[in-house]
Amino acid sequence: MARELSPHAPAGSTGSTGGWVALVGGGPGSSGLITARGLELLGQADVVVVDALAPRDLLEDLAPGTEVIDASKRRGRHVLSQEEIDALLVDLAHRGKGVVRLKGGDPYVLGRGGEEAAACRAAGVAVEVVPGITSAIAVPAAAGIPVTHRGLSRGFSVITAHADLGVLPQRRDHTLILLMGVSRLRDSVVSLLEAGSDAATPAAIIERGYLPDQRVTTTELRCLADVAARYGVTAPAVIVIGDVVTLSPYWADRVVEEARPASPAA
Repeated sequence: MARELSPHAPAGSTGSTGGWVALVGGGPGSSGLITARGLELLGQADVVVVDALAPRDLLEDLAPGTEVIDASKRRGRHVLSQEEIDALLVDLAHRGKGVVRLKGGDPYVLGRGGEEAAACRAAGVAVEVVPGITSAIAVPAAAGIPVTHRGLSRGFSVITAHADLGVLPQRRDHTLILLMGVSRLRDSVVSLLEAGSDAATPAAIIERGYLPDQRVTTTELRCLADVAARYGVTAPAVIVIGDVVTLSPYWADRVVEEARPASPAA
């Protein structure tokens, strides 16, 4: 049966406590890209548990007295483990708090939102998932790159650099989007080339998408890792590999140089 969204608690608020949890996607970087529902719930929250990549500007407009808990997770530095975050959300809701778990991008796209929702539901906590604009699609768009385009790309894959890249379609008409890929970029390039990817495939790295200091670097797959090292590319960044990169206005400034011999990073 249809259920109307309550303006005071997440959809499906039938939990055993008075508290609730909302997993809110904050979008790819700019605070202006969050959904209206996400803003509404931020305004109702007693506690906001915030991720590293969530738009921090949103915290400036919280109601007085709203508690903010930093749960940032960066490579090699976790303020809280995932298990501790799950337990924190449940504990706060059991204490009757309205909790917004604010994430960058979309909570269900490589954000472990599914695990957090499952932990809440298992504990009888009402939970709502508010989608956000995923950086996998939005950040390329900020650089003028559509992930699909008639005549250039019929589909796309979104994957982390920790996955087996050799099983992906090795076609110029299939866009590959790498998230969390900066630290393993050389290994990723080697894997793709060994799997049969065209060395001349256009590639782009978009750092800090939608932020004032956004930077876009374009090149070819064969020298992607070398160019990234030369220009000091840092996370957070989205890496796009495919012919759609040629549609970006930044393609005219591409950097193509002789690649070092393809070998994994030490």
